[in-house]
Amino acid sequence: MSATHALAFLIGGGAGAGLALWLKRKPRLKRRSRRSPLDPPDAQLREWMEEMPQGWLLINGDNRIGGLNPRAEWLLELEDSGLGLRGEPFALLDPSDELLHLVNLAREKGVAQRSSWPLRSSNLDVRVMPGDAGWVAVVLQGRNPLESQLERQEQWVSDVAHELKTPLTALRLVGDSLAIKADGRQAVLVQRLQRELERLQVLVSDLLDLSRLDNTPFTESNPQAVVDPAALLSQVWSTLEPMACERGVALKLSPAAADNSAQAAIDPARFHQALLNLLDNALRYSPDQAAIEVEISARNRWCMVSVRDHGPGLSDTDLERMFQRFYRGDPSRARSPRSGSGLGLAIVQQIALSQGGMVRASNHPEGGALLELLVPRAA
Repeated sequence: MSATHALAFLIGGGAGAGLALWLKRKPRLKRRSRRSPLDPPDAQLREWMEEMPQGWLLINGDNRIGGLNPRAEWLLELEDSGLGLRGEPFALLDPSDELLHLVNLAREKGVAQRSSWPLRSSNLDVRVMPGDAGWVAVVLQGRNPLESQLERQEQWVSDVAHELKTPLTALRLVGDSLAIKADGRQAVLVQRLQRELERLQVLVSDLLDLSRLDNTPFTESNPQAVVDPAALLSQVWSTLEPMACERGVALKLSPAAADNSAQAAIDPARFHQALLNLLDNALRYSPDQAAIEVEISARNRWCMVSVRDHGPGLSDTDLERMFQRFYRGDPSRARSPRSGSGLGLAIVQQIALSQGGMVRASNHPEGGALLELLVPRAA
């Protein structure tokens, strides 16, 4: 990648985050302007936003257009100036039903959404970001250059992962051979080597999964299967049960889990992966002889899977950062000697977003951590 392309990528990647920050901080800038000379004037912020390489639309709580920049006018193939659209309904731009749904979803859940916007001559990549007081920012980018960039990125990650997998596999074979002959102090060192190699293999696999999920925006046109969460949970638990039995940890399903109305419309393999990571995280922080409580329920058009452990709960830092990549909570709070890659919950979040859902975390009123995975409910 040339220096010019790298700079353009960094500027483009920061534009969406900068726009969300402007939406959320705009009222604060107005209040603090007299006290803090470091806050640029609103007019300057607006000028910078006008020059962004992406197109952007601002939509108020009544789904009326609050503004758009020249790049958005060009991407949307508007014949007249976008100034005439200010105050007009967003529906005037003929957005797809899927995009309208994601605008409302971002506003209701406070979580950014990704999708596409089909036009007459091209498709646009869309990121919908929530703001305060019902405002939503829609960031637009031409799809063809983005697809080419994502394809190169995914290919690079795949090539690196492939190059790492080959020597890691060879090293594990060497480690297994050494374990047969080693004894005493050498045996301890070889066991440590095997554990670290296994951890590296898991890390490479998780990085590949995150790369694929990052490049899979949600679209309702993707075919989804009808999945019974209760049946899938039983399959997932069978994988973790041997480790759980060693510590006397049991899985406790709520009676409502047998409710057939809580069926999910989702990719079964991704749903399995998300549930496995959620239960594995709960097992890691559950005390011995405790239970992991799982509840499945139907909430309007959502199928929700709630996973509660009886561990020490989540700190303020955990609640803020637990879905960030490579973040691990305080190791003293863990009840299992196993260490993860720090990517498990980040993968759960990306799976939820790629399937049109979300994941959230809180502390249960009676103690322990509570993680809730919401995915689309089958009609």
